[in-house]
Amino acid sequence: MDRKLNLNRAETFSFINPWIRYFLFFFSFLFWVFSLLIVAIGVYAKVQKATDTVRDTFLIDPAVILIVVGVVMFFITFCGCIGALRENIPLLKTFSFSLTLVFLTQLAIAVLGFFYSDQTRDALGKFVNKAIVHYRDDLDLQNLMDYIQREFKCCGWNNYTDWSWNLYFNCTQGNPSSERCAVPYSCCTPVPGEVVINTMCGFGVQTQNYLEATKSIYPVGCADRAVLWIESHLLLVGALALGLSLPQVTHVQGLHTEVEWGTPASHSGSAYNKNEAQADFRFRLG
Repeated sequence: MDRKLNLNRAETFSFINPWIRYFLFFFSFLFWVFSLLIVAIGVYAKVQKATDTVRDTFLIDPAVILIVVGVVMFFITFCGCIGALRENIPLLKTFSFSLTLVFLTQLAIAVLGFFYSDQTRDALGKFVNKAIVHYRDDLDLQNLMDYIQREFKCCGWNNYTDWSWNLYFNCTQGNPSSERCAVPYSCCTPVPGEVVINTMCGFGVQTQNYLEATKSIYPVGCADRAVLWIESHLLLVGALALGLSLPQVTHVQGLHTEVEWGTPASHSGSAYNKNEAQADFRFRLG
């Protein structure tokens, strides 16, 4: 008799509030599709490259970064999507744990970046250094550096002479490159009314002093520009950080409450207490 009663209770018991369940499934499904799109773009970009840059630029290759981020997103959202659809407790716990881990990682990076700003700047400098060195070797890195320099109106990491790190732009006398002592055209200040971009506008700039270089390029390094941008957009940065963290915290807290102590709607308002919920939870898992 007790076994039959437990079976009936298990059939009518729902561990997750229906609103939370379908909300979780909907957004997990959207991000699951988005993660597949990211992976597809990353794989396409990697396959389309004409040169093999795996050795030195693997960790800073935008295509590889897209693939890694997409795969991680796919795993997390898959657990949330299928877990919510099938009310699978282990998958939902995995989803909750993954979100918690991602949130704590973001929080740790933000705290470390704030308290160890000099070390963070040095680490980013090493990343940009590699991007400058392999500027001509990887088309994705080239496009990324050009985009950053155009948007932030900067050149190099510390200043425009950083481009001597690159083999083609190196300013030593023995460099046979036709681009010796030059900087990429993305460093150049735009000319009003110019229809065709002059890709040679940065030639010979590294031989000029700061004031002379100012006439044709943005001589300020991207490190200083990035700091100025963050300081002038603190509200936007804070809103983005809150927008990224709040849904994660909400999902984690909601899932933790619903999975552990989820009281079914059919028992709301009745004498269905926490002990009974725990008993049903153990019975369902068993």
